[in-house]
Amino acid sequence: MAEEAAEAPPENGSGCDSGTGGLERGVAPIKPQYLTTKEQFHEFLEAKGQEKPCRETEVGDPGGNDLAEPEAKRIRLEDGQSAEGQAEDRQTGDGQKEETAEPREQQQTQKRARGQNKGRTHVKPTHYDKNRLCPSLIQESAAKCFFGDRCRFLHDVGCYLETKPADLGPRCVLFETFGRCPYGVTCRFAGAHLGPEGQNLVREELAARCAQPPPVRNGLDKGLQQRLRKRQVHFERAERALRQLSQGRPPGPTPAATVPDGTAAGGAPSQDNCGAQQAPAEPGAGSPPSGPVRTCGPLTDEDVVRLRPCEKKRLDIRGKLYLAPLTTCGNLPFRRICKRFGADVTCGEMAVCTNLLQGQMSEWALLKRHQCEDVFGVQLEGAFPDTMTKCAELLNRTVEVDFVDINVGCPIDLVYKKGGGCALMNRLAKFQQIVRGMNQVLDVPLTVKIRTGVQERVNLAHRLLPELRDWGVALVTLHGRSREQRYTKLADWQYIEQCVKAASPMPLFGNGDILSFEDANRAMQTGVAGVMIARGALLKPWLFTEIKEQRHWDISSSERLDILRDFTSYGLEHWGSDTQGVEKTRRFLLQWLSFLCRYVPVGLLERLPQRINERPPYYLGRDYLETLMASQKADDWIRISEMLLGPVPPNFTFLPKHKANAYK
Repeated sequence: MAEEAAEAPPENGSGCDSGTGGLERGVAPIKPQYLTTKEQFHEFLEAKGQEKPCRETEVGDPGGNDLAEPEAKRIRLEDGQSAEGQAEDRQTGDGQKEETAEPREQQQTQKRARGQNKGRTHVKPTHYDKNRLCPSLIQESAAKCFFGDRCRFLHDVGCYLETKPADLGPRCVLFETFGRCPYGVTCRFAGAHLGPEGQNLVREELAARCAQPPPVRNGLDKGLQQRLRKRQVHFERAERALRQLSQGRPPGPTPAATVPDGTAAGGAPSQDNCGAQQAPAEPGAGSPPSGPVRTCGPLTDEDVVRLRPCEKKRLDIRGKLYLAPLTTCGNLPFRRICKRFGADVTCGEMAVCTNLLQGQMSEWALLKRHQCEDVFGVQLEGAFPDTMTKCAELLNRTVEVDFVDINVGCPIDLVYKKGGGCALMNRLAKFQQIVRGMNQVLDVPLTVKIRTGVQERVNLAHRLLPELRDWGVALVTLHGRSREQRYTKLADWQYIEQCVKAASPMPLFGNGDILSFEDANRAMQTGVAGVMIARGALLKPWLFTEIKEQRHWDISSSERLDILRDFTSYGLEHWGSDTQGVEKTRRFLLQWLSFLCRYVPVGLLERLPQRINERPPYYLGRDYLETLMASQKADDWIRISEMLLGPVPPNFTFLPKHKANAYK
């Protein structure tokens, strides 16, 4: 993903190690005895490891270097994205002639090899289960179905069981973990908890023990969802803050001589101001007829200063390992895996504020928090002060979080063209109103994640950080790349070091290209308060353990498979064990495998550590499973998923979100 990284200085990890002189720049230095060709690699996998082909290396052949890299990557290099190729073109002038001589079809292929797979075929999990059983029968409700004859689901259990696919295994994760499986006969592991007459068995003691407290919090209440859809939710604090911002003054506490807006006409405080004491008016000062009653005696600070309903918490995470909010892959099961390996701070996936205000269940699912996440935040994306401030007040009432983060780093066009994400770095007036408004209505700290800037050579962060500090932001995370740069070239940690001084005393976290404990140590030497880890956690979630223990972990293929097995168990707990839940778990597992395949085992490397901008060549691992996990072919990832979740449904297809992650 970082073919242009060769332009970065060698000390940042872009140069070729002197001990690996025969290898192409940007390729992971794997020991020669493990290297192979594309054809031998796939022959070995198709033979299912029965007999290994000869490991005589043909990669050393100067004319066959292109075989040591996946087809999609090779297309990108041919398109002139590598620094070495660009330098040659500038020196010889032949590159432009060769490019114009290429056929039009090849140019179209090169264009398709980048970006997102927006046109990929996608079958929703609901389509795999056409004959679905009515929820009233699944939940064994005593009441009849509310829809009666109009219900579109099956009410005949026997008919459903005739068409239901075979069970995927003898153990049900939900039954073993919680003592009861809420999916009953629709569970794909139903044999583990169905009685002789088809009744759903329950382990009473375990079920009672797991009921309180619930393992997952921050769900959307049905009543609140209906009120949000009907626009019946009022945002008093947000509207008050927005009025103050529109008048050109920063939002602040309610003046002492006026009645707080949260007080009802009858004198009873509203929910927002529950427990707050009204401040009396100053003696001799004019007050409106509806003002509070004056009191006798001398004035104290308690009379003049109106305290907030609850004191804002402080966020002290200096030196902690922060797992980045990762769209699609940063789901709750993945965060549980990272917590197990030592992640200190976790954050939910980016949630769009307008979707939250509309009560969309899919968006509220991004806010869910597992009980193991002791320091947890949510990330909001939005472009306008009114929606962001109202959403912040809504979350302040309804969810349990330790901080709220504003996404000012999202580079995708869908967000940027609407004025959100990176675009806020160029919309300072709106950005200031968003930060000040949200900070006023939140009782938890407000953080911001930004990039170096929008354009590649125009850095904005160093000018923006002092403003954010003055606006009341508790912490900022800086990704050392611009929007235009994306993942070409390495993160600019020298610029991050410069920004640390500009942000002081506000803590600044650094983010970018951390894949080993050496990378984390170098990052901490820049003076940052801590490091945020994103792609490094996707390639190897045990990176948090390596950083804390200051070692390289040569993890075996069986241990890596156990991690994937735990992920599927967590996924079935989170998304369900029926057909829809199983296939949703499979989809997220496959998306993660599109990153995991880029990890090169420690024992196979000629020099340590692996660098994040180095793509792995074709190699044969120390066993069949290790080789299978190194495949960048989607069909092989599906084969791994079938080891854990059983066979895929008919006509199943999968392509990752990014074309550069796999090839056919």
